[in-house]
Amino acid sequence: MSLSRKALPPSKSADRGPPSQEGTQTDFGTMDVLGNIPKPTTTIDACLSDGFHFDNGVKVDGGSGCFVIAGEVFSWRPWEAGGRPENTAKGRMVNKKGQWDVEKEAWGLLDLVWPKPGTRVDIQDTRNAAAQFNLLATERGTNNVAAALIPIGWKEPSL
Repeated sequence: MSLSRKALPPSKSADRGPPSQEGTQTDFGTMDVLGNIPKPTTTIDACLSDGFHFDNGVKVDGGSGCFVIAGEVFSWRPWEAGGRPENTAKGRMVNKKGQWDVEKEAWGLLDLVWPKPGTRVDIQDTRNAAAQFNLLATERGTNNVAAALIPIGWKEPSL
């Protein structure tokens, strides 16, 4: 036995009834809760195949990733971090289990900054991570959020 569902016909009118007479009515279409907050100068404007462009004019290119922390932008190449076991190829960031695995030395910048950003970690594709960073940096401030990004064109070297 199969049941078929019939779609409801589209509304013939955009009219949703008479306008409210309440004086406290809110037009949610015009709300911009972050409208009066200036965006951070380290807002990521563009994610490129070989780097990044920031709102303050800084460009990270040449295939480098970036570390954005405490309102500063640093070129970052975690695939060149030392300490790799001898049986793994230099430049690899994905381990044998298919997990993203970066050497501890790649995170050395975190030892130098104060105050320390929160320890919540989200692993996302580069474009979504950049958008998430922009939103969180605007909401919480640049001293409470950090981003470690690799360019969208970076490829894991073959063995």
